[in-house]
Amino acid sequence: MAGGTDTTDTFESVDWDETGSRLSTLSRRDRGALAAGLALVAAFLYDYLLLPASRPTVTVPVEWNVTQLDWLFVTALLALLLYVAVPLFGNRRLTAYDWREFKKNRLAVLSLAYLLVVFAIGVVGPLLLEKPTLALDQAHQPPAYLSVDSAVPANCLGEVVDGRCRGTMAHPLGTTGDGKDILVLVIYGMQVSMKVGLISTLLVVTIGTTVGTVAAYGSGLVDELLMRYVDIQLVFPAFFLYLLLTYLFGGSLFMFIVIFGLTGWGSIARLVRSEALQRAEEEYITAARSAGAGTLYVIRRHLVPNVSNSVITAATLLIPGFILFEASLSFLSLGDPTVPSWGQVIATGRSDLSTAWWISTFPGVFLFTTILAFNFMGDALRDALDPRHGGEGE
Repeated sequence: MAGGTDTTDTFESVDWDETGSRLSTLSRRDRGALAAGLALVAAFLYDYLLLPASRPTVTVPVEWNVTQLDWLFVTALLALLLYVAVPLFGNRRLTAYDWREFKKNRLAVLSLAYLLVVFAIGVVGPLLLEKPTLALDQAHQPPAYLSVDSAVPANCLGEVVDGRCRGTMAHPLGTTGDGKDILVLVIYGMQVSMKVGLISTLLVVTIGTTVGTVAAYGSGLVDELLMRYVDIQLVFPAFFLYLLLTYLFGGSLFMFIVIFGLTGWGSIARLVRSEALQRAEEEYITAARSAGAGTLYVIRRHLVPNVSNSVITAATLLIPGFILFEASLSFLSLGDPTVPSWGQVIATGRSDLSTAWWISTFPGVFLFTTILAFNFMGDALRDALDPRHGGEGE
């Protein structure tokens, strides 16, 4: 080079030890996730070891006594923020392309808007509204702008016209047979559904992705052992384990999430392994190995990001399955009796369908539309993120 020394690196001049150490360092996002995780663990330990049980965990701006399930929910939201939202903003060009493909499905866009509203109300609503309590003098109040025979409610709160009790805005969706406000129950049910769907899916995706990528990249004996365990895990009777523990200890939403979250990841592991095997021999993987990258680095920086589209699509379709399963168990009185799940509310009104139809109808409508919205969104994400499926719906 004229006027200076040649600074071009040759193979012999590169410090491969230094390169290997640089490749093994955590990314900025991973460091942020680690710091946030440690802060979350510290807050959890403070809450359970130092803070008196009679004092709420959070007092400003609202009082909030954080439960074990709430801690898991916050963890799920943090993971969603760091590993879904941040990458979307970090690669705006690809995100813009995916969004153009996604919004071709108008039902999916409407579904996304609906789910965002449900999520926001489900997170904020229970912090502002008191949990519904028994109020037998307000039982069977009809929804606002509707009426019912005045003999149905125990004490009509609205006007009685021509022998019919009219609903009021005090209870926009009416009340149950024990006087609980259905709108409040529906809002609490939104939170329960979001917790069940997001936390269970986070557990499934985390374990399944880890097992699948390690099996694909490790190959040989590692692959054989992990996949044989997956075969066993896929036929493991998790439902009967849940029934046994429910019989012994009573129904619990936390137990539901842990059992089915820790035993339901087999299909994700198989999907990830299949995708990772296709990419393990790609040129960029070979280049990373040649540059001195270790196994963990290749899995974390190359394999996992390149199978993430399939994982996100599968996760979107897993969420409604968990929500429906929990609602079904609650409907059969096998869920958590202390949690106002949609399935539980539907069950309370099944004996009053002829006189108080609104008790089961409104939670049922929200359950149906939420599951349908997730399915519409999952199909649209599959078409937008996976080019192999693009155009199938056109």
